[in-house]
Amino acid sequence: MGQARFLINGLRQGFAKVGATNTAINPLATAQVATQKRHQHSTATKSCAYDLVVVGGGIVGAASAREILLRHPSLKVAILEKESQLAKHQSGHNSGVIHAGIYYKPGTLKARLCVEGMHLAYAYLDEKKIPYKKTGKLIVATDKKEAKLLDDLHKRGIANKVPDLRMIEGCEIQEIEPYCQGLKALHSPHTGIVDWGLVTQYYGEDFKRGGGHIYLEYNVNKFSETKDDSEYPVTIHGVKPGQTVRTKNVLTCGGLQSDLLAEKTGCPRDPRIVPFRGEYLLLSKEKQHMVKGNIYPVPDPRFPFLGVHFTPRMDGSIWLGPNAVLALKREGYTWADINLFELFDALRYPGFVKMASKYVGFGLSEMSKSWFINLQVKALQKYIPDITEYDIQRGPAGVRAQAMDLQGNLVDDFVFDRGEGTGALAQRVLHCRNAPSPGATSSLAIAKMIADKIETEFCIGK
Repeated sequence: MGQARFLINGLRQGFAKVGATNTAINPLATAQVATQKRHQHSTATKSCAYDLVVVGGGIVGAASAREILLRHPSLKVAILEKESQLAKHQSGHNSGVIHAGIYYKPGTLKARLCVEGMHLAYAYLDEKKIPYKKTGKLIVATDKKEAKLLDDLHKRGIANKVPDLRMIEGCEIQEIEPYCQGLKALHSPHTGIVDWGLVTQYYGEDFKRGGGHIYLEYNVNKFSETKDDSEYPVTIHGVKPGQTVRTKNVLTCGGLQSDLLAEKTGCPRDPRIVPFRGEYLLLSKEKQHMVKGNIYPVPDPRFPFLGVHFTPRMDGSIWLGPNAVLALKREGYTWADINLFELFDALRYPGFVKMASKYVGFGLSEMSKSWFINLQVKALQKYIPDITEYDIQRGPAGVRAQAMDLQGNLVDDFVFDRGEGTGALAQRVLHCRNAPSPGATSSLAIAKMIADKIETEFCIGK
């Protein structure tokens, strides 16, 4: 992700991965949304039938639905999205970075999918002429301890086959980032930026051109076995009257709602989704020239997060951060967004209690940074000393769906789940409960993996 950070909350202090943020409005994205609304299908008058229905119109759901249709163009496939457009939440509220795959343990699925996904993403962006920038990235060490960790990270990146990754000394840093200081740094020239929300809209357009149907404002509240219909054994019900879709097979990619969707077909709630908000600051226009590309710190091995970083955006703005705090509702982008039921659900979860108690000090620090933004200046000055508290202001925020187990461990791998038993809801519904960061960069690679799994699980194309 991409950019994972940890945080806590005041009632149950803790800390967890985050890397989410708002995407700037793009006129091309607006046009794509308008097109989607024109093609929206009503389910209020009749029940439609499909070979496969994908629940969730984020980047992973849209990419997976697209990939299935590319492989099997004769299938009848639909996407159900509860919002008025695709990529409304995580996929449209991320930092917009195209990651190169440096951080992940060599040989892991995350490492492979990120590097593969980056190559696929650039090829797709070029094919569709979607605007992006290869800004590059520096991971900067500011002391000898960090320099040693940076050497280990360099070896990891090389093992992951990150293209053109190189170590540079302090004097070379300012050739790339004139205002940045450090002892040494890793330079990744193929790290880039893009509007991932816009990319998701393009996935949706590909899907529709292939014959797929997108249902917007279809909030799924129930799955049931279809009566007297063995061909389409699952019925998916929406909250609006008359919203029903029959299908042979179901894939859910629910993001912030993924555990709740799984529970609706008899799966356990664990791993639980605990929402964490990442809040960014904006650098003043007068100082934006000081940041050319992405500037990241060396990750602290004691904590599974990347730390405060500098992120250029497609609109020319520079985002600083993020911090990390418990969101007070699953789609809570500010402190004023509160859902008492969802908050209580998170606070009483044993996994969250264990995680929070472990990171009390760090969590309190993160909350303080949320309330008093000037507290983040010292971390920023470590890399660019000329930035002052007068150069920053509050910026966008986003919420990350963090999967967490009962022991308080953050789930850092893919989780697929199915209900128990021999009924249609167990046999015909597959839940993608966690697609770990960097999900956007890896989306086309993840889609290929999910399509493989769909073909195996549901015997499609056999």
